[in-house]
Amino acid sequence: MTSASTDRVLLEVSGAAPWHPAAREAFAALVEQGWADPRRLSTEGRRARHLLEAARESLAASLGARTEEVHLTSSHTQSLHQAVRAVVRGRRRVGTGVVASAVEREALLAAARFAGELRPVAVDALGRVAPEDFRTAVSSPGVALAALQHANGEVGTRQPVAEAHEAARAAGVPLLVDAGASVGHVAVPGTWDLLAADPGDWGGPTGVGVLLVRSGVRWSPDWPEDEDAWFPGGVSVPAAFAAATALEAALADRREAESRRRRQVARIRERVAVEVPDVDVVGDPEDRLPHVLTFSCLYVDGEALVRALDEEGFVVGSGSACSARSQTPSHVLEAMGALTHGNLRLALHRSVTDEDVERFCEVLPRVVARVRATLGAEGL
Repeated sequence: MTSASTDRVLLEVSGAAPWHPAAREAFAALVEQGWADPRRLSTEGRRARHLLEAARESLAASLGARTEEVHLTSSHTQSLHQAVRAVVRGRRRVGTGVVASAVEREALLAAARFAGELRPVAVDALGRVAPEDFRTAVSSPGVALAALQHANGEVGTRQPVAEAHEAARAAGVPLLVDAGASVGHVAVPGTWDLLAADPGDWGGPTGVGVLLVRSGVRWSPDWPEDEDAWFPGGVSVPAAFAAATALEAALADRREAESRRRRQVARIRERVAVEVPDVDVVGDPEDRLPHVLTFSCLYVDGEALVRALDEEGFVVGSGSACSARSQTPSHVLEAMGALTHGNLRLALHRSVTDEDVERFCEVLPRVVARVRATLGAEGL
């Protein structure tokens, strides 16, 4: 079985994976049952409200939180924006500093610059912060919020979240953990004060985001008051229910999917390093997400590689995972000191088979050589 009925192989689906079959079924059912406004007092409104609460209860159980800690937004980007803005405003008497690793999503870094003072923490060549560097940064005066992703969605490297949370707690600073690339793929630790998760990454619908906020975190919205404090106007009940259902389904076979994709990524890493000349495979080879991989090819344009592989039936990405449309060099690779051009980004879909991987590895060297020849970069 291949990744799609047209034999296209989905090797990059970060943040926008095909819907899990369970999500499609749940959404279709809820279009009939949960279409009403959950704020209304009618029978239909009460039914929609009950279904929305059921979705939040399910998400809480799946993510190791209490139901009242689960807030729904319109997207993962909005979850990060709202979290940073609200906590910085709520803790403005302390200061407006936001400590964050240099490889966080651009959405979070932009929110930190917008809401206060971004204080980036450098990473090593694998893309990981040193716990002692994070501790020093978060202990400095005027820090309102600390932010650290659980794992990088571009290179796969996991971060020392437990150590960062310990340091933040010692400094009296809440820690926001971006788990958008992790939830549904690996176990996520409970060492956080705020946590953002992305249904689009685990096979749920886009148009809904998940933000968890521990009780006791001081925050204040910088947007108009509404019955729904974190996302004025509320979210689609069918989308929220489908997201919760998809996460339940993803977690049910997570271990098997994780093992298979970890083996597949290791195979790609191995073959690319040996069979493609002048290539830089980045990220931690072991302590990483099971399905994510980035490598950069010298003397070649990443966009040209994406198009050439697309013609061969392989869906891949290039550039930064969170700002690919801007066509700017990846700030993640730049922070790691890695080659920023000619990179390919993979985030394997659950349906990818070992045969798909072997076929990709057979095709890739030929495609890279052809693109290099087109650009006049042979024999350099």
